[in-house]
Amino acid sequence: MPAIPSPTPPTLVHILRDRAVGNPHGTAYVFLADGEDDVREISYRHLYTAAAEVAGTLRTAHEPGERALLLFPPGLDYITAFFGCLLAGVVAVPAYPPQDARGLGRLNAIVADAGASIALTTKDLLPLTRSALDAPLEWIATDATGTGVPRAGAPSASGAGADPVTARPGDLAFLQYTSGSTRLPRGVMLTHANLVHNLRAIYRSFAGTAHDVMVSWLPPYHDMGLIGAILEPLYGGFPGVLMSPLHFLQKPYRWLKAISVHRGTISPSPNFGYELCLRKIDDRQRASLDLSSWCAAVNGAEPVRVETVERFTERFTPVGFDPAAFRPSYGLAEATLLVTADPLGEGVRRFPVEGVSRIACGTARGDQSVVVVDTATLAPAAAGQVGEVWVSGPSVSQGYWGRPAESTALFGATLPDGRGPYLRTGDLGALDEKGALAVTGRLKDLLILRGRNVYPHDVEGAAERSHPALRPGCGAAFTVPVDGEERLVLVFEAADGADTEAVALATRQAVREDCDADLHELVLIPPRSIPKTSSGKIQRRATREAYLSGTLSRTGGWRPGGATAPGAQAAVPPRTPLESLIARIWAELLGQAEVGIHDDFFASGAQSLLLSQLAVRIEAELPVRVTAGDLFQASTVAKLAELLESRPLTVDDEQVTGLIARSDNG
Repeated sequence: MPAIPSPTPPTLVHILRDRAVGNPHGTAYVFLADGEDDVREISYRHLYTAAAEVAGTLRTAHEPGERALLLFPPGLDYITAFFGCLLAGVVAVPAYPPQDARGLGRLNAIVADAGASIALTTKDLLPLTRSALDAPLEWIATDATGTGVPRAGAPSASGAGADPVTARPGDLAFLQYTSGSTRLPRGVMLTHANLVHNLRAIYRSFAGTAHDVMVSWLPPYHDMGLIGAILEPLYGGFPGVLMSPLHFLQKPYRWLKAISVHRGTISPSPNFGYELCLRKIDDRQRASLDLSSWCAAVNGAEPVRVETVERFTERFTPVGFDPAAFRPSYGLAEATLLVTADPLGEGVRRFPVEGVSRIACGTARGDQSVVVVDTATLAPAAAGQVGEVWVSGPSVSQGYWGRPAESTALFGATLPDGRGPYLRTGDLGALDEKGALAVTGRLKDLLILRGRNVYPHDVEGAAERSHPALRPGCGAAFTVPVDGEERLVLVFEAADGADTEAVALATRQAVREDCDADLHELVLIPPRSIPKTSSGKIQRRATREAYLSGTLSRTGGWRPGGATAPGAQAAVPPRTPLESLIARIWAELLGQAEVGIHDDFFASGAQSLLLSQLAVRIEAELPVRVTAGDLFQASTVAKLAELLESRPLTVDDEQVTGLIARSDNG
């Protein structure tokens, strides 16, 4: 099958029919029903005929432009229902089937916002979803009437090309609801023109031939999973091998095994997916892999971490992974999907931003434009300067469904010289001299501690790497006001049975060393309990609200000054006169009532000046030499007391007791 010709067919409907006519028996999609060996395939011809039957059902009672909620588990039924909506001119509204009360509330909000009148689902899900939703909808189980199986009289592949194509580039194809990490979900209006433009940009960046194979575990309901992993294979004329996200999360090895078995060439994942592979794939599993076919390991949807790229490359290069395959990228739902990336063949680039080495997510793709603006003046920022990322181009949506004022504000920004309109992404980043973008975080999530910019994902990443009991991608960092000053709080899921005291110590020290920031509090919570969006992103604001309201389910943690978080170990008081002396001095320097003898100096707020003062104060009160090396070697009150007691010049307990008494009386 040749690559997409130029000019590109104007709509997804044209592309689907072209595939059904030109390559009827070619494999459109492969779904791994169990994540491994239970293979379900569908050809272009079967896909078209199944989608045409869904479209026929919709046309009997509904008009083009009506909104249809799609409630399916990952699989081929979902894909055929989606394309059925396109063929009928009905606006698809993909959504996650509800799993709990929180998901049900979000789903009701989507139905109300979209004004949906139809709901498509499976016969198994229909009773549950119909009883759960409040809105009056016409329910259609697409697998209950033979839909999805070619029927007599259904359009054939040869007849498909003769059917009139009614879709136009400017028609609304579907509503892509954002993940709702900061507010109720909003429906991004994506036209066929938006989609075709972005699919072409993706094709030229990551794929390029009909011999490619997509492999994906991503949720198929929006953004990277739907556009990048389902629509892109149709556009490029190559198969898409798909599995449920749940099967990947249960066993990350399944993802890389699918790439090996099906000879995947392009496969995307957020950064945490690569981290899961590093933590969960053992040496025996790794030895069974052959990743030599993988040309584009796309990394996007969340900040790309330098250490993840380096560690994944080192671990999987011995089984064929090409270091040049990593494709850090940047995009967002409001710009369809892809905004920046580097084409195949270019190595991963990085450059310093605010003193930290950041991964470059490439340059703007297609004829899109990216500028970084100063958040105070809204003028273009200098190279290397952090500001808000603005985007313009044919992939940018017209706005949010039913929200004209918000759409004008966010999608109609202009620069001081009049250039525009631009989409204000709300993301922070910097451009290098060649126009490559490094993303640093979200504007609304930026933490300012004592005048310094601190990015929550940097804090979360430092903590995650500090101890294996902390679950990857399951932490939230934020600030709270304490005595008129913003202080740093970290909430993290910890594995069942974890040594919470060791976790707390390692976490506090890592955050101090890697981010030059001190924790005001660490809260450890059970697995699978941190608030997340439907696409798996951490909801930092919701976590902060739960923290402030006291509704977090704590299993451990740490608080300064001897205050003990629920479930945490209490601070251990001094046991000897020497420990009492050191603890008193350290508490005075920190401005706290007391400290525990096992609280680490570096994790409990040590700065170089404070450490120097600690050494000087101890030397002033005891006939003993204390160096900076001593404080690194023995970084708690108990360890430092033990070290000093082992030295020949150390005074005995009676002398120390006398010194303490004189100091207290003086």
